[in-house]
Amino acid sequence: MKIGFIGAGKVGFSLGRYFTENGLTVSGYYSRNIQSRTEASRFTQTHAFDDLDSLLSSCDTVFITVPDNAIREVYEQIRDLGIAGKQICHCSGAMSALEAFPDIARYGASGCSIHPLFPVSSKYDSYREFRHAFFCLEGSEAHVMQWKKIFEDMGNPVRVISSSHKHEYHAACAVSSNLVCALAEESIDLLKKCGFSENEALAALQPLVMSNIRHIFKVGPAEALTGPIERNDVQTVQKHIECLNKENDKSMYKAVSRKLVEVAQKRHPDSDYRKMNRVLL
Repeated sequence: MKIGFIGAGKVGFSLGRYFTENGLTVSGYYSRNIQSRTEASRFTQTHAFDDLDSLLSSCDTVFITVPDNAIREVYEQIRDLGIAGKQICHCSGAMSALEAFPDIARYGASGCSIHPLFPVSSKYDSYREFRHAFFCLEGSEAHVMQWKKIFEDMGNPVRVISSSHKHEYHAACAVSSNLVCALAEESIDLLKKCGFSENEALAALQPLVMSNIRHIFKVGPAEALTGPIERNDVQTVQKHIECLNKENDKSMYKAVSRKLVEVAQKRHPDSDYRKMNRVLL
């Protein structure tokens, strides 16, 4: 397998270096930005291609590592140049292979979605942590199973999912990663009203958040749950709602809390949470 990358951002940098460090053959990079493709090729000790034709002729597997909204456009460019016999991959968590490459079989190629469930935050450092990343695969069955073995041999946990569940998968990622940022911001805003600076609020919340996260991943959400909803303390929850001034903040608190009631009910199946649910409407 000879791998080429179209797109030289954080994901392209990180995957390319991770692959070369684990003995896979990376031919190199193409990007419209000359500096980016040169930088990526130096970082991975591979080649910087001046055009898409040259990249396609040097590899049998192409990773399109551009922003999600540009994946289809890049695919159509290389499709028209000729992709017969090649494997085309993207790294979007939100798009299935079929959505990105809808007519790929007609052109004699196959498509895969290979998504690292991992926050790729640095061009130069994220690859070091990729050995801990969970990879979710979807697309052409033969190539998906090939990649499953490759990643497992590198020590990564892997799950293959069907294209029909790709949106649920990405929503799960967003809830656990992106939406948590909104909850953290709300906590900081409330502590600022108590006189905390942002840095003081972050320092105060860190041990609470980290301890809770560790507990969740050790025993699961239901057993880790503490607080007024778990105790069925309606009065305290009412006070929380009253101290939130913006309707958006009230709605967020209520929506998340209604989900927490479901979690609490799993832990305490004999408890009556009807009054709590009425407060959260």
